[in-house]
Amino acid sequence: MNTKIKTDNLKLWYGNNHALKNINLGLYENKITALIGASGCGKSTFLRCLNRMNDLVSSAKVKGKVTVDDIDIYDKHIDVVSVRKRVGMVFQQPNPFPKSIYENVSYAPIKHGIISKGKACDELVENALRSAGIWDEVKDKLSAPGTSLSGGQQQRLCIARTIAVKPDVILMDEPTSALDPISTEKIEALMLELKEKYTIITVTHNMQQAARVADYTAFFHLGELIEYDETETIFVNPKQKKTEDYITGRFG
Repeated sequence: MNTKIKTDNLKLWYGNNHALKNINLGLYENKITALIGASGCGKSTFLRCLNRMNDLVSSAKVKGKVTVDDIDIYDKHIDVVSVRKRVGMVFQQPNPFPKSIYENVSYAPIKHGIISKGKACDELVENALRSAGIWDEVKDKLSAPGTSLSGGQQQRLCIARTIAVKPDVILMDEPTSALDPISTEKIEALMLELKEKYTIITVTHNMQQAARVADYTAFFHLGELIEYDETETIFVNPKQKKTEDYITGRFG
């Protein structure tokens, strides 16, 4: 198995708050890794380190190393835009642009110069929407606003938008927490399909979801990585008492 992303002694502070402490983790290619733990444990902060989204927080200070395919993404010569193109992100609340469904998907590829308007762009939009499992629902209304879709459809549109720039990695920050059970089921099925082509790292509060979709699970507690293993091992036979206590509902 290839390690796609590796963190070495990754530390992060928000001002004086030490939010991540010495995180050493290897995330595998074409696998789904779930990050679990109580609110405020550092899992979303860790996720945002993987595509430098924490750069947008003025008080954040990062130390240590994060490599994607052995390239240090915090190297001072690295172009942050190219990092975020390779490591896409889907957020908790669906956030389509205030543009048409078509433009939601085509905007970034055109802006990045991946494609120009015309037939090739039409094909890219269709392929991204198909990959996100939403093409059949929107193919007759591509000029309608993305915001006119239901919550679950908007989230799949955001996944299509992420796929359109051809990333290697998709980060998902609680992608189903704002959705109903049927939409959640569709997103989970989609994640299982997408891992054939992409490496997926997802933050979830939902233990059942982690057990259903993740190949690997990492348990965070108070900014530390407590345990990381195959999901079945974490849920059935955890090595750390803290992990067992969290999974069995004794805290969190």
